[in-house]
Amino acid sequence: MAAAYWCIVIAALLPYLWVFVAKAGGPRYDNRDPRGWVSKQENPRVHRANAAHLNGFEAFAPFAASVLMAQFGGLDPQRINLLAMIFIGARILHGIFYLTNKAPLRSLTWLVGLGCVLALMVQAAIAITD
Repeated sequence: MAAAYWCIVIAALLPYLWVFVAKAGGPRYDNRDPRGWVSKQENPRVHRANAAHLNGFEAFAPFAASVLMAQFGGLDPQRINLLAMIFIGARILHGIFYLTNKAPLRSLTWLVGLGCVLALMVQAAIAITD
């Protein structure tokens, strides 16, 4: 189970990696107005990195909840760990594909991550109804 918990930590930190890339990709980052700074950037990579950052936050809560649900539901820890690690791999690739503007691959990795979250949640829900 420890691996899945470490995956939660990684998922919590991934959005900050993408925002670091966004901030490093443009001139004269303005920490007094970060959102305004992003909106003024002409480099599309800055906008894609910022979008990956925001999407990372959107994905975090359902993922963390799914791991905890699976644990509380008594699912096999190896299964939880495997799905959590697949999720993290998919989310890392998602960010890379966002930055490199590979929309079909980005969407595919997003779907893989969502599939892991749904698999954990559905299996947990089934486990507690038995």
